[in-house]
Amino acid sequence: MSRTLVTGSAGRLGRSVVSALAAAGHEVIGVDSVPGTPGDAAATLPADLTDLGETYEVFARFRPDAVLHLAAIATPFSRSDAVTFRTNTALAFNVCDAAVALGIGKVVVASSPTVVGYGSPSGWAPAYLPIDETHPTQPWNAYNLSKLVAEETMRSFARTAATRLAAFRPCFVIAPEEWAGAPTQSGHTVTERLDQPEIAGVSLFNYLDARDAADLLMALLDRLPGLPNGEVFFAGAADALAREPLAELLPRVIPSTAGFAETLTGTSPAFTSAKAERLLGWQAKRSWRTELSA
Repeated sequence: MSRTLVTGSAGRLGRSVVSALAAAGHEVIGVDSVPGTPGDAAATLPADLTDLGETYEVFARFRPDAVLHLAAIATPFSRSDAVTFRTNTALAFNVCDAAVALGIGKVVVASSPTVVGYGSPSGWAPAYLPIDETHPTQPWNAYNLSKLVAEETMRSFARTAATRLAAFRPCFVIAPEEWAGAPTQSGHTVTERLDQPEIAGVSLFNYLDARDAADLLMALLDRLPGLPNGEVFFAGAADALAREPLAELLPRVIPSTAGFAETLTGTSPAFTSAKAERLLGWQAKRSWRTELSA
């Protein structure tokens, strides 16, 4: 049985990841600064992983085979810029440093699609659509800058460490209860995001069911030893969170995408997870069309 430590285990993504790992036979250790980790975890621990010594203590105590690092200030502007940047970058460094020093075999760090820079108040246009992992990054706020730094931190350790490391960029995560009407991380319901395109348009209509994210992470843990160290993966649903094709909708909501969006046919999303499909054998199974409660 593999022992997997999940940071941020009480979060909207962490809860689904803990449950999926436990169902697949992993011994799951949940670590979070707030309560709420699912009972599927074999053990839970409240810990401040922004403290390097405490991070070492937690990892040394449990000696996991793998660490899934999901803990973060998860939304832009929810805290001050200084706190967001300091917290998220310290978490990423401490997790990678402790894991490598203690010989933990696998580490996956959660990043964000926002690193490409959409939503910038000074204007943004994609280099191309759909967006993949080679698209230029243009962080413009403390949150997406912190996520890009987290990726680079992971890569810096991957260059010399025996530990196998990777990062993934999950699209707008929707937890199971949010399909039934609970507010999403933006404060809006899924139906509101569909009915008011200007809401979901800010994030280019991307989304991902938390359970599909959990499936990707399990696939990544399985394939990680055979991948080049330091890979990054986008993870998104196979369609857009929109009632109209993005070829028509995107230019109306974000005029700077005109001339690019025409490459998106049918229900295609603005982000592609083709790399995850090719290297991990993963595809999102869930769509708002199948999951949204009437």
